[in-house]
Amino acid sequence: MGLLKTILIILAFYYGFKFLARLFAPVLIKKAAETMQKKAEEQFRTKQQKEVVREGETVIDKKPTKNQQSKDSVGEYVDFEEIE
Repeated sequence: MGLLKTILIILAFYYGFKFLARLFAPVLIKKAAETMQKKAEEQFRTKQQKEVVREGETVIDKKPTKNQQSKDSVGEYVDFEEIE
């Protein structure tokens, strides 16, 4: 009798979860899509604001590489040849 009761509880939980998922899944997906859209719009706006440059102004966008940073901290390397 305990086994039958356990199986019925598991089935009731399964079908109840399935029913509730069909009710709430569209709402949750819509909410997630809206938040992702807001984040994408915000990133696009900030990118456009950064790209606004006055006419005649020079802009250099270059990130220093790891090798350049290490050379700056050590000093300048000069290659030389020995004269015999």
